[in-house]
Amino acid sequence: MLAIIGGSGFAQIPGFKLERREVTRTPYGEPSSALSFGAVAGQPVVLLARHGYGHTIPPHQINYRANVWALQSCGVTRVLGLATVGGIRADLAPGILLVPDQIIDYTHGRAATFFTLADRGVHHIDFTLPYSTELRLACVNGAKRAREPIVDGGVYAATQGPRLETSAEINRLERDGADVVGMTGMPEAVLAKEIGLSYAVLAIVVNYAAGRGASKAGIPMEEIALVMQQATGKVQRIIEQVAKDNGG
Repeated sequence: MLAIIGGSGFAQIPGFKLERREVTRTPYGEPSSALSFGAVAGQPVVLLARHGYGHTIPPHQINYRANVWALQSCGVTRVLGLATVGGIRADLAPGILLVPDQIIDYTHGRAATFFTLADRGVHHIDFTLPYSTELRLACVNGAKRAREPIVDGGVYAATQGPRLETSAEINRLERDGADVVGMTGMPEAVLAKEIGLSYAVLAIVVNYAAGRGASKAGIPMEEIALVMQQATGKVQRIIEQVAKDNGG
């Protein structure tokens, strides 16, 4: 079964037909929101609002472990995280969709592993490829079937937040090889890997990163909501195709 973790502006997914909601508790506390069970394109899908309904939980205070654990415990096998990001690379303008294939973690102080209890022991997972190749391809091929342009591959820089970055910090991220920047990519990706879930991210570029393009002298915050609104239909059509892939 497919799960969608909705990010900023995507707590609700157009085309999602709600059947029921369930409050879930985990060994790591409560997830960001109740799990919404329903269907997309006739296929079963679970929806979780990463920041809570009403967008009340900032990136550094999200209970990522509870979110991922709750999804796995209800029978989910594939997780597609929606993420709004800033474009660092010159060609990644607002409105572009991207499926990253690599990530760099700049976060700190977040509960970033399930292997903290003595009875679970110490495990070093292979994180060479942080995202599921199969689910990434499902997104890319789904976008092609939906006739929606998408960028295949890119490096996601996960920063701490909740503030946005300085232009000097973006320069550093660019030197490190990052293409886009967001705040929720980690530890979500590694937790999914630890617990055996196929995980990928569909990133929506909603602004140029600080010091780039229209954000040269500051990020035009008032324009971000408009970009997200314009991207909603594209995201919906891609999700519908991903849900159909392998029966959801």
